[in-house]
Parts: sequence; structure tokens; C-alpha cells
Amino acid sequence: MNGTVDEGGSGARTGSDMGAVGGRRNRNTGNAGNGSGNAGTGGWGGGAGAHETGQHLGPRASLLMSLALALLLGALSMLVMFPAARHLRSLQDGERARATLHTAGACMAGQCKVTFEANGRTVVADLPVGSGGGKSSVGAAMDVRYRADDPRVVAREEDTGGGGAVLFAWLMAGAAVLFLTLSGAAAIFLVRQRRT
Repeated sequence: MNGTVDEGGSGARTGSDMGAVGGRRNRNTGNAGNGSGNAGTGGWGGGAGAHETGQHLGPRASLLMSLALALLLGALSMLVMFPAARHLRSLQDGERARATLHTAGACMAGQCKVTFEANGRTVVADLPVGSGGGKSSVGAAMDVRYRADDPRVVAREEDTGGGGAVLFAWLMAGAAVLFLTLSGAAAIFLVRQRRT
């Protein structure tokens, strides 16, 4: 009887101890879960903070980028393309000759050369910036206009009305105005944001 009772008591105590251990484990697991939840909440908060910071920096970055693009396009238009168009037009009354494409490439950037006869000698000259004919292959025939006193100053006859330089000049000028408008809008947005 005593042995049986003792064993039963021991079993009860063992069961009680196991239950207590299980309870502690469950509590620890719950605390870990809560910690994970808090960490997750902190992560979302950090992401939200980064997002808000990006929103604050967005208009400033847009303003700076728009101003930079406006200045770049305006400079290219006023300092490169419009002068190139004037140069091409200045050759409208130049001497006419039949030429062949000597070096192909980006003619719009002034990387093409032509060869032709002028004053009894063979001339190899660069086509100016703003010239067309970039898709032509070496040896392609074309009419050119050149200065009588300096045959190396030459242009394709098709480009003496201004060529692609005129089109690109106006496109760049329009794009510069557009980016200036965008930068103005970004500046107004920043001012209003500071007041609020």
C-alpha cells in the first residue's frame, strides 16, 4: 500500500513538474513571439521612416536634376546647335562640287569626312556639326558647298538650309524650357512644404 501510494505521489509530482516546465516553455515561446512581433513592427517603422525620408528628398532631387538638365540642354542648343545651323546656312552660296564620303560615322557630331576636287587639287575635309548623311556608307556620292578661299570649310548641299542642326536646336531648347518649368514646380512645392 505504502509503495503504491508513494509511486502514485511521485507520478503526480512528476506530472506536476512536467506541466510547470511545459507552462514555462509556452510562456517563453509567447514572449519570443511577442519580441519577434515587436522587431517586425520596428522593421516596418524603419521602412516607413526611410520612405518618408525619400519623400522629403524627392522634390529636392527633382529640382536639382531638372535644373541640371535644363542648363545642359540649353547650353547644347545655344552654344552648339544654333551656331552649327548658322554655319551651315553661311555656305548656301559657296562653290559647288561633287564629293564622295571619305569617312563615315556620326555626321551630326562632325565625325564624317568627304573628298572632292577644288582648285585643281584633291581636298579631304570634315563635315561640320549638324550634318546629315550619317547612314551613308563610305564612297557614297553627294553634292557639297565649300568656301572658295578655304575649300576645307564644306557642307553637304542638302544641309545648307540648316540641316538637322536646326531641328535639334529647337528640340533641345524646348526640352530645356520643359525642365525649367519642372524645376520651378518643384521649387514651389518645397516652399509650400516648408510653410506647412
